[in-house]
Amino acid sequence: MIYSTATVPVNPQGEPELTREQVWKGLELKARDARQFLPAGLCTRCDVTEESSTHFVRDATIGGADLREIITLEPGRKVTFFQATGPREGAIINELFEDEAGDLQLKFYCYLGLRDKEPNGSEEQAEQAQFDSNNGYKAALMSTLKRTREMVAEGRI
Repeated sequence: MIYSTATVPVNPQGEPELTREQVWKGLELKARDARQFLPAGLCTRCDVTEESSTHFVRDATIGGADLREIITLEPGRKVTFFQATGPREGAIINELFEDEAGDLQLKFYCYLGLRDKEPNGSEEQAEQAQFDSNNGYKAALMSTLKRTREMVAEGRI
């Protein structure tokens, strides 16, 4: 089983300040089309294929892997990506919260396994190391916040 987490401050010193509402809008847009939020070239296809009042489904190609995700939104707070098909199974969560000092934070965490691979085997261990690296999901959080700031500056958020 893979468990990984990363938390970054939404408003580090020297960056234009984002409100909770602006970050939330960015997270919603990212959930619908990750291509413009993830590091360049990481997501090459991202299409919403189904919608309901409780969730939507997207088909995407991320990191060269085709996958289908069932996505739920807890407005202003949390986006959960359930891995329905693809190399992984489990959930990936992006959560927006205030820390004990009242500063806005963006957290990623996941509970995943690799389909048809040995639990805790070499492939899972390699995924764990990638997720935990500075080029893993922490980079995706930073890229999401950077793109959100750009969209705010462009007047799109």
